[in-house]
Amino acid sequence: MQNEEGQSVDLYIPRKCSATNRLITAKDHASVQINVGHLDENGIYTGQFTTFALCGFIRSQGDADSGLDRLWQKKKAELRQH
Repeated sequence: MQNEEGQSVDLYIPRKCSATNRLITAKDHASVQINVGHLDENGIYTGQFTTFALCGFIRSQGDADSGLDRLWQKKKAELRQH
C-alpha cells in the first residue's frame, strides 16, 4: 500500500526465495539474505553487490550451496552481457 506521496507504508513486505520463488514468511527463522560483492578484473571490490534470499526449506534440504552457485553463475552471465 502506498500513501499520497508514493511511499510504501506496509508494515511487512514478504521476500521471495531466489532459488525456489517461495514466499519467505515472517516465521521462517532459518532464512538468510546474502549479498555477493562484485569485483573488477583486478579482484578489487567495486562497491556493487547482488542480493540473494534463501528460504529455510532450501537450507534444511542441504541445497543452499548448490542453489546459490547456480544463481550466481546465471547472474554473472547476465552481468557480462551488459
